[in-house]
Amino acid sequence: MVKSPVSQQKNGDSFSSRDEILLGVLSAVETDAQISQRRMSHDLGVALGLANAYLKRCVRKGWIKIQQVPRRRYAYYLTPQGFAEKSRLAGEYFSTSFNFFRRARGQVSELMDYCSVRGWRNVALAGISDLAEIAVICAHDFPITVVAIVEPARAGGHFCGLPVKASFADCGTVDAVIITDLAAPEPAYRSAVTQIDAQRVFAPSLLRVALSKTVDADIPRRAAE
Repeated sequence: MVKSPVSQQKNGDSFSSRDEILLGVLSAVETDAQISQRRMSHDLGVALGLANAYLKRCVRKGWIKIQQVPRRRYAYYLTPQGFAEKSRLAGEYFSTSFNFFRRARGQVSELMDYCSVRGWRNVALAGISDLAEIAVICAHDFPITVVAIVEPARAGGHFCGLPVKASFADCGTVDAVIITDLAAPEPAYRSAVTQIDAQRVFAPSLLRVALSKTVDADIPRRAAE
């Protein structure tokens, strides 16, 4: 299936997990007319019952046609309406993905610029995700070195050519931290401020990290929308 690069429904964009599964079902059928429901559920990363429910929905909507083939198996075909719906969903998916990238790059660049102006050259990221990959790209536009990514569950590995560490203490000199954990940004932020001065821990506003009311107003803990 076409997989979403981010949890877009969680972060307030329009492409929901329901739409993602529908797009996955239609794409799977277009690719392999004789795909089994078990294989479909595996490829979509959802339960077999859920894949079956979405497949039946597509049939009811007239997007997929079922035909029995030898050996008591079934073949699935996209109808013209199915092709049209798949194209519509794919267009929404790519539009949402592009909008996320544009927002993320703008907000992370603002934070990188803030760090650069203050002479904070060594930045660590908190969380492996597509947002972390965008942050690595943004760093090339500033006199900033991304020293490592902190992700305890994957410590010892690498991501985007950077070492993955268990804690910020393992990263060497860290002047500032940018939260890039899309799955659990709040816990990542809370963990970071126990290890690094809270005035140097930042989260792009798209993560919607709730902030303490004691935070100084002039510190952009979240980049502007």
